[in-house]
Amino acid sequence: MAKRKKIALIGAGNIGGELARLCANTQLGDVILFDIPAKEKFAQGKALDLEQNSSVLGYDARITGTSKWEDVSGADVLIITAGIPRKPGQSRDDLVATNLPIIRDVANNAKKHCPDAFVIVISNPLDAMVYEYMRVTGCSKKKIAGMAGVLDSARFQLFLAREANVSIKDVRAMVLGGHGDDMVPVLSMCTINGVPATQFIAKDKMAQIIERTRKGGGEIVNLMGTSAYYAPASSAVAMAEAYLLDQKRLLPVASYLDGEYGYKDLFMGVPAIVGGEGVEKIVELPLTDEEKGMLAKSAASVQSVVDVVKKTPA
Repeated sequence: MAKRKKIALIGAGNIGGELARLCANTQLGDVILFDIPAKEKFAQGKALDLEQNSSVLGYDARITGTSKWEDVSGADVLIITAGIPRKPGQSRDDLVATNLPIIRDVANNAKKHCPDAFVIVISNPLDAMVYEYMRVTGCSKKKIAGMAGVLDSARFQLFLAREANVSIKDVRAMVLGGHGDDMVPVLSMCTINGVPATQFIAKDKMAQIIERTRKGGGEIVNLMGTSAYYAPASSAVAMAEAYLLDQKRLLPVASYLDGEYGYKDLFMGVPAIVGGEGVEKIVELPLTDEEKGMLAKSAASVQSVVDVVKKTPA
């Protein structure tokens, strides 16, 4: 008899709760909503609320709130949101000192309790946190990815659709590089139902959209006083769904590079096929010289944060 998959969410805050709701409502599997002992009752309450919601919406997933790693054991997918969200005036890189010990603790426990899970990291600074998780656990590069490119691309697509006055469903765009202010919206690959977006949007307007995309997370932080959670959660669930259902989706995700695009031993946002084996293949795009230059700048920014992480004692 087939069993429902098990999805463990590390962190029961805003993103964790939205992740749980989406995973349950789309019937992806049973959900473990995990947080630290001091927040266990909060996680249990959120889980109970979401389970009661199943009576209204008709999903059968079980949702469990816990602070016990034993409950996470055997998870098929592990989505990590644990850490402190950004506050106004902070960059993602400002969170290194706070979130690094947290990701190391999560990695050590996950290595023991769910070593075979497909891991999706959301915690910031994203590219450095996913690198540290892999370094600590020694997991396969196919079984881990950072959620950034899907979210950044979604923001880019929205801004393009609004400016061009077209349906969001027809916009195809991709954002590569690190999850930060040097991310690379790939204009040469941006289309509206196959038509270059530059036919719809003037150059000066496009430059403004690219800049807004790069600052997209900060814009929300400044408005709400905390990080976004609806779109990040949906982006991570799209990745989890691609893995659990073996969809072979081409998604921009923070993948481990071993020579692709000319970079080694680095996690950075690139287009990849995500399916039942995890990150199955990295796709190398024919970038313009300008885009290659922007990617190099972004890679340097990522590397600088990773270097700090490497030098920070455990």
